[in-house]
Amino acid sequence: MREQDPLVVVMTTGGMNPQVMINALSERFPNLHVIEEQPETKGMLLKRRARRFGWITALGQLATMVASRLGKSVAARRSAEILRDYGRSAEKDPSVPVTRVASLNDPTCHAAVTALQPKAIFTISCRILSARTLAAMPCPVINFHAGINPMYRGQMGGYWARVAGDEENFGATVHLVDKGIDTGGSLYEKRIKPSPSDSLATYPLLMTAAAVDISIQAIEDALNGTLKPYQPSGPSHLRYPPPVWTWAYHGLTRRIW
Repeated sequence: MREQDPLVVVMTTGGMNPQVMINALSERFPNLHVIEEQPETKGMLLKRRARRFGWITALGQLATMVASRLGKSVAARRSAEILRDYGRSAEKDPSVPVTRVASLNDPTCHAAVTALQPKAIFTISCRILSARTLAAMPCPVINFHAGINPMYRGQMGGYWARVAGDEENFGATVHLVDKGIDTGGSLYEKRIKPSPSDSLATYPLLMTAAAVDISIQAIEDALNGTLKPYQPSGPSHLRYPPPVWTWAYHGLTRRIW
């Protein structure tokens, strides 16, 4: 790391897919710092979804997440194949500094950002940033979204594109963060063709590995002051995980898992 390199902060809850991105970004931006929040518990997530959808649908969504991980060996083989094909690694790099906080929306995170004074912030797989958190950020905040905006905002964008017969819009978006959910101006998009062996368990990794280049470009634009956000065309839809009966139906009848 060279002190003259601009500081880039990655905000995340952690996990395999963010680690792939962090490793790739650290190669291009040696002065990289990670702020990692604690993940929400399953109970907290379930209660929040129950308030929005009701308990039946919320439990059905949770069941999908559990069921989709039952084929761990199949998903592990496909994940290894994706990493190999894109030349990526999911191993943690101990040389990348990490600050751990309870939540990115806590004052401790705000204080860490104030101390670090980054020139660009990149979010991937984390909570929605509150208005107060966004106001505390001293630089552009860019998000990696596993879906094409605005049609596939929210969660499981690749899955819903396939269900809709819209595989031309299976891909990822890098966009600015605003107070909405994946509503900030788009910066770059990357469309990908999934393999027949891909599923809910591997779609996000595939998109992450494939979209490293546009993520790097967006950060470089932020550092250079050349960001050019635009409003993408198409209907805007906020997506959520499918309940298990929907997931099973499309899996059994159309092989979309």
